[in-house]
Amino acid sequence: MTPAPDRAALVAAAGEAIARGSKSFAAASKLFDRTTRERAWLLYAWCRACDDIADAQDMGHDQQVVTDPATRIARIRDLTAMALAGKPTGDPAFDGLAIVVAEARIPRAFIDDHIAGFALDADEWRPREEADLLRYCYHVAGVVGCMMAVVMGVDAHDAATLDRACDLGIAFQLANIARDIEEDDRAGRCYLPDAWLCEMDFPPGQHMKPHLRPRLAVLSRRLAMMAVAYEESAQAGTPALPYRSAWAVLAAADIYGGIARKVAAAGEHAWDHRVTTTRGEKLAAIARAATLAATRARRYPPAPRDADLWTRPVASGAR
Repeated sequence: MTPAPDRAALVAAAGEAIARGSKSFAAASKLFDRTTRERAWLLYAWCRACDDIADAQDMGHDQQVVTDPATRIARIRDLTAMALAGKPTGDPAFDGLAIVVAEARIPRAFIDDHIAGFALDADEWRPREEADLLRYCYHVAGVVGCMMAVVMGVDAHDAATLDRACDLGIAFQLANIARDIEEDDRAGRCYLPDAWLCEMDFPPGQHMKPHLRPRLAVLSRRLAMMAVAYEESAQAGTPALPYRSAWAVLAAADIYGGIARKVAAAGEHAWDHRVTTTRGEKLAAIARAATLAATRARRYPPAPRDADLWTRPVASGAR
């Protein structure tokens, strides 16, 4: 019989995963209290492992063209189902998921919604309209924001706060898409809506041609501005969080928002090299976030969420 996984060992492995996979998230996670930080690491490790399995990559790097997508999604589903059934999988990321789901009571619907995002990629899905893009962003990142909110202590039935958390995930993913247009193209993917490409008069499959970079820069700026709108909406939800969680969320929003802003500022040169934030920029964002978190109730008074923003489906998790 396979022995039950040791929680401390799983947390340590998850900490290593976030340190290797995302310096931005790793920096922000240090602001949580210990329990929340460990649960956030465990959730991150599962998300990272699913992404790596789906894209044949290592900690988000060296993405490959996948030849067996259905098999990879089936593996993700099988390992996840085993973990949630209380069966050791032998994979620390999936065994860790079982712990954080049990401790934080993350709704199963959120887990399934996230896996559905990987399935979209496996089916070679592409967005036709802006709403399709935002639905994809929900599955791959917005629902992770919902799960993180539950990890931070938000009630799974608090739809208003979860919608704000979803907004932060969507903001992160929009920044990712803007930054990774060239990398995604090499992997045979494009997340720019067909309607946008037609609007800019791109010939089919030609959006990465050098002479069309100025047009592409227009679309990357559109993504970046959308990211700002969702980031601001997410910030308005932080009064519902404990101080340290709000601090971490506001720091992550600033750090990732910096990526979107750099992409927009770089224009047609945004893909000459991978856009990142420096250690100094991360520290500055953490310092700014401390002040914002301390004054969040005053800075973000109760107000309805912008009705023009995309909203996660009613059937997704608790609403």
